[in-house]
Amino acid sequence: MFSINPFDLPPRDAYRLMISAIVPRPIAWVSSIGKNGSLNLAPFSFFNGIGGNPPTLMISVGLRKGQPKDTLRNVQENGEFVVNMVSEALGPQMSLTAGEYDYEVDEFALAGLTPASCDLIKPPRVGEAAVAMECRATQFVQVTGTTYTVIFGQILCYHIKDGLLRPDGLIDADAMRPLARLGGDQYATLQPVFELKRPA
Repeated sequence: MFSINPFDLPPRDAYRLMISAIVPRPIAWVSSIGKNGSLNLAPFSFFNGIGGNPPTLMISVGLRKGQPKDTLRNVQENGEFVVNMVSEALGPQMSLTAGEYDYEVDEFALAGLTPASCDLIKPPRVGEAAVAMECRATQFVQVTGTTYTVIFGQILCYHIKDGLLRPDGLIDADAMRPLARLGGDQYATLQPVFELKRPA
């Protein structure tokens, strides 16, 4: 075994090493809307749930060419966003929306996706997504020493495709077929799901 000091690496190499070690990562496919009504859809793998009551999640958004990404700009302006979960079948469309596009570009249209109305917030959800979560931003935290801002959001409403919710109230991961982010251009799907019981 050998050791690597990340501060000895160029920033991009340090980033690539980290994202290849912290795997698999869930993907937040975030839809938002600008003040001018323009739609935005972009994937983020610095994402996870962080609290259950009330249900709260986080996404971490970096800068692009020294400027806030459209997602951060939109959420800061109106405080609302949707986290759409990426299933295996939607991988190609998700990848398309990861490109560097001008602010006015509608990634829904670009990827051939349906903007579906939400119940409680203005931004649309991805109509094809198996699970979508309407969120209201509760906090923005600039991560010290980085170019990242963490957006904390409270989940206001879930949209779940028929047949995905099990009788025990959990989403059937096998049926959902979520896509996970690895390093570089690699992704992963679920292997056989198994249970490990916690100590009593």
